[in-house]
Amino acid sequence: MLASLGLDTTSEAVYRTMLAHPGAGVLALAARTDLSEHDVRRSLDTLSELALARPSYDHQGELRAVSPDVGMEILMARQQAELAAQQQRIEASRAAAAQLIAEYADLRPASSHPDIEQLVGIDRIRDRLAKLTREMREEVMTFSPDGAQKPEHIEAAKPLNQELLGRGIRMRTVYLDSVRNSPHTVDYVDWLSEQGGQVRTVPSLPTRMIVVDRSTAVIPVNSDNSAAGAVVLTGHGTLTALCALFENIWAGAQPLGQAATPDDRGLTAQQTTTVRLLAEGHTDEAIAKRLGVSPRTARRLATELMERLGARSRFEAGVRAVQQGWLPSTS
Repeated sequence: MLASLGLDTTSEAVYRTMLAHPGAGVLALAARTDLSEHDVRRSLDTLSELALARPSYDHQGELRAVSPDVGMEILMARQQAELAAQQQRIEASRAAAAQLIAEYADLRPASSHPDIEQLVGIDRIRDRLAKLTREMREEVMTFSPDGAQKPEHIEAAKPLNQELLGRGIRMRTVYLDSVRNSPHTVDYVDWLSEQGGQVRTVPSLPTRMIVVDRSTAVIPVNSDNSAAGAVVLTGHGTLTALCALFENIWAGAQPLGQAATPDDRGLTAQQTTTVRLLAEGHTDEAIAKRLGVSPRTARRLATELMERLGARSRFEAGVRAVQQGWLPSTS
């Protein structure tokens, strides 16, 4: 009956029996349901994982069934979390399809794709970026999802930044929140701000991106290896969408000089993003990459949030996050 909500028949039978006989132990449940003791214990584990059974407050070591009105909300929230994860997989598939289209464009006559230029290899990427820099007239908008910047990269970037700002180019860059923990990156951003550059941070970014004069965008073909290849886009519709994406993220980003403030749930933007990534089933390594932090830091963030939610698994954390209003419902 509850299979449509993700609860198997055996576990449902144990759950119904627990509701009807709150004090029944494993042996009594097995007798009333005609199940083996092993099957009952396995069902109790399932019910605990789904938060449909909880430890008794009156009798230590015993489990009690959660009331049906609460239990059904939990099951529906679980389905909503699964739908959200499925939507995420669909979006990932769309991104993969877009990447395949970009790669295929290089195999077709250039005249059929005048708004797409494929760059393969770091040399071609750097040469094209150098040309764009020389031709830049008004502004450059950048997503930089790498986290803390290496000191040698900072020193190499400073002369170019200074030259562009000296020409009156408006520079806006969005970094990850994690750069706030990197003293040399913060010093660089302070220097950049003094020169006239603008920097804000967000918990995560969709991709690396450079948009020049709102007419040309450079994005990596593979976000996991931005040096392997890139696509230069100049189509009006594409640039309109990418500029809108930048402006939307920029509007919600926080100036680096401002301290990160928790929301009304007591969560920072980085914590909210971590909860969402947990609910989507990402590993510590994947979360670390998205946040621009070490796997150890990602693991600590995940553990702290799961403890606050009272969750024993990442899936349960996603369900509880929806229930407590930490994540939006997909209904």
